[in-house]
Amino acid sequence: MTFKEQILQGLPKELPSKKEYDSALSHAPKRKDILSSDEKQLAIKNALRYFPKAWHKELAQEFAFELSTYGRIYMHRFKPEYIMYARPIDEYPYTTTQAAGIMLMIQNNLDPAVAQHPEELITYGGNGAVFQNWAQYILTMQYLATMTNEQTLHMYSGHPMGLFPSSTEAPRVVATNGMMIPNYSKPDDWEKYNALGVTQYGQMTAGSYMYIGPQGIVHGTTITVMNAFRKVLKSDENPAGKIFLTAGLGGMSGAQPKAGNIAGCITICAEVNAAAAKKRHEQGWVDVLVTNLHDLVARTKEAQEKKEVVSIAFIGNIVAVWERFYDENIFIHLGSDQTSLHNPWAGGYYPVAISFEEANELMVVNPKLFKEKVQESLRRQINAINKHTAKGTYFFDYGNAFLLEASRAEAAVMAKNGIDFRYPSYVQDILGPMCFDYGFGPFRWVCTSGKPIDLQKTDAIAQRILEEIKKTAPAEIQQQLQDNITWIKEANSNNLVVGSQARILYADAEGRSKIADAFNTAISSGEISAPIVLGRDHHDVSGTDSPFRETSNIYDGSKFTADMAIQNVIGDSFRGATWVSIHNGGGVGWGEVINGGFGMVIDGSKEAAKRLKSMLFYDVTNGIARRGWARNKEALFAIQREMDRNPELRVTMPNLVDDNLLKNLF
Repeated sequence: MTFKEQILQGLPKELPSKKEYDSALSHAPKRKDILSSDEKQLAIKNALRYFPKAWHKELAQEFAFELSTYGRIYMHRFKPEYIMYARPIDEYPYTTTQAAGIMLMIQNNLDPAVAQHPEELITYGGNGAVFQNWAQYILTMQYLATMTNEQTLHMYSGHPMGLFPSSTEAPRVVATNGMMIPNYSKPDDWEKYNALGVTQYGQMTAGSYMYIGPQGIVHGTTITVMNAFRKVLKSDENPAGKIFLTAGLGGMSGAQPKAGNIAGCITICAEVNAAAAKKRHEQGWVDVLVTNLHDLVARTKEAQEKKEVVSIAFIGNIVAVWERFYDENIFIHLGSDQTSLHNPWAGGYYPVAISFEEANELMVVNPKLFKEKVQESLRRQINAINKHTAKGTYFFDYGNAFLLEASRAEAAVMAKNGIDFRYPSYVQDILGPMCFDYGFGPFRWVCTSGKPIDLQKTDAIAQRILEEIKKTAPAEIQQQLQDNITWIKEANSNNLVVGSQARILYADAEGRSKIADAFNTAISSGEISAPIVLGRDHHDVSGTDSPFRETSNIYDGSKFTADMAIQNVIGDSFRGATWVSIHNGGGVGWGEVINGGFGMVIDGSKEAAKRLKSMLFYDVTNGIARRGWARNKEALFAIQREMDRNPELRVTMPNLVDDNLLKNLF
């Protein structure tokens, strides 16, 4: 059958033959054996309901094997034979262009060049899933291919519940991931209910079909590292020859060396998985591979002396690097960590003094001891970091739950008040006050034609719009605009595209709306040859309530609330989004964050122009209104500016209190 015929068929009419498990591919780690015998039977029963009864006897044995061997039922037998990648939009079978855009984005999330564990439908972060199993993928694609503009597909943690009548103004897809009753949102609850096949961890952009490969995190990390250096360097200094030390080269973290090169520093990134480090080297995302500490020290000192801009991957444990660099008196200007500590007991963080292979075995055969080793390693890492920061190193948490898990391991990471961490989140110090509070966040788009020339045209349009805005923009946002003008100028030469023809930059409500409107006009005129998918990272101004990351610079006591994210996804849904998503977990872990996202397909029509202006404006101003109500100075400026630009916007503003009035009240 052709590709289109396979999509339209849905689940096959005859049981496909069993596939061989290819151990050479990148597979998800084995999950914890957490189900009772009765629960394992329930998991099999849940999985079999996708298939006709005649297949149940054979599939029951196979699914039991998968559950015992991998800890999950992935239904590998049903993975389609066709190549998985984002095809040009007209190669999909569809009734509505909006649905075709969603199919394109789903396939991009599962493209082996993009996804971390594509065989298990995991895009990034070790457990960030698009679907729980291949039956869900097949059914979802069939639904999307056949849906009309008056239907909405409702997705329950990867499961396509079905097409429901709606309207042309409604979203074509509403996706929820991991939305648990609060008392059932602990890490082991994810292990249990995911193994049962009733929920999944959608991360952020994995379960919302908006991941664009490492480019998104390259941009965010570049902005973060540039601004971090601005905090610690003198005005006449630049980052050349200065060290940024971090860890992680897997999914999202693999972007760090590339970002460091763009920022213009020496980036040293430790990675215990040799295959991941070698993959980033082969892709050109890291310049140098080093396999032992002696060579790492020598190469680092050489780079310092020559004031190089270079990225170095060390195949080994980050703890050993922090300790050795202290002994060698190597000064680290910036330090962070981007290992997946939202997932510390299942491969997100590896303990020092144990090989990668031994650790993978230990986490399965003796999870209690593995946890002890991880926590011991975290204590050692924090001790080494503390020694460096005492000499002037600026260390920041990269929102991966590093400080949170270190505190749970009783590492020396707490501030004197015993409540706060002694080191800031990068959002507290950098992205919060410098970007999010002003309304600047990760706006992204995908050219559905698949043509690089279309992407280059969008780059030129975005640059022109930002330069026009900058001419009359207030001083407060000049730096943000200039950083993103520089980024978009250099984006094509930095070879950032992996998978779909996608781009990202940081923009506020004005920038996003004007850029998107210009794209829509270019599609209408034929300058751009096909529709464009608009979206953003959930890690943004308005979409995410995360007390240890996105909302860590909220100080009115509301950072543990999740009203903003819920309001965001509901508000976007009736203002014109093509699809919306809301997730539990993402970035910092299950039960620690609620985050929402959207996608919008623009096709050059007047209706698209109307929808994009309404939705993109709300998508940002919802967040700066909340941040302003929290009394964040930059957000107060930004929301007042938006009210001046749009008289129909009226926001409740806080009356500021003199702290001296409060000192002796209690």
